[in-house]
Amino acid sequence: MSDQDDHDPTTGSGEEQKHDPTGLGLAQSIARSIGAQARRRRRGARRERVDPQSSGARPDARDPQLLSDVVDRLVESKGWVTDINVHTLLARWALLVGPVNAGHSKPEAYEDSVLTVRTDSSAWATQFRMMAPQLVAMLNEQLGDGTITKIKILGPDAPSWKKGRLSVRDGRGPRDTYG
Repeated sequence: MSDQDDHDPTTGSGEEQKHDPTGLGLAQSIARSIGAQARRRRRGARRERVDPQSSGARPDARDPQLLSDVVDRLVESKGWVTDINVHTLLARWALLVGPVNAGHSKPEAYEDSVLTVRTDSSAWATQFRMMAPQLVAMLNEQLGDGTITKIKILGPDAPSWKKGRLSVRDGRGPRDTYG
């Protein structure tokens, strides 16, 4: 056997390289080449990312921010404060007016700082109309001054005579002789 037959094909030493059927030597050389390229890229990227301004002892915009502060700034910049206050009102109606009042009323709409509330009886509608000024003051205290300027109180919906499959669509039908 000659010296050429004894050399290791993975090291690349020797005058002639033998064929490696596993491809291990080729894979190792490719991995070394890729690793060197990646290291060069990382070194170059580090140099590019250097910020000329150094960090100081006082907080600045690059410091981590509290999520609540960031969300508050977003809500204010987009003008969503009133919408969020109204949705808060709808979600916390029972907490704001009390469980007894909330059991007989529900907020239906909010438009141009006017809150519309529907009650389940005319007696509760009268009660809410009497306490409307105090309710406006209390809701503005909770939701922000000027959010609600007026409360429109509605009684229950009128009963419908359109029941059943044989109801009359137009006019009063058989009831038109009443009165």
